[in-house]
Amino acid sequence: MPQTSVEIVKASVVLKLLGDKTRLTIMKLIDNQACCVCEFVEIFQTSQPSISQHLRKLKDIGLVKEERRGQWIFYSVDKGNEYYPFIKPILDQLPNQEYKLKELEEKGTRISCC
Repeated sequence: MPQTSVEIVKASVVLKLLGDKTRLTIMKLIDNQACCVCEFVEIFQTSQPSISQHLRKLKDIGLVKEERRGQWIFYSVDKGNEYYPFIKPILDQLPNQEYKLKELEEKGTRISCC
């Protein structure tokens, strides 16, 4: 499949969003699995409204999708998004963040909402 180019203006918007350490880490965490807001609150030790704001920005440009499971909403990378081929090489070069989820499991706070 040929690589399509991303317009400079759109690329700058995406890169600006990913320039935030929290959003970049969220994207890396959810590139391979869905996570709930409560997990991000625990990982980043910040408020739920703050995490929701980060997720909303990522959702607004379509990088993140949500899936309702009962009363909870789980977030994952929308790999069908037009920008995904553009950001995938960036995500691939970042250090693995799985240990953060493993720490939650060990503390018994992984998916505490479910």
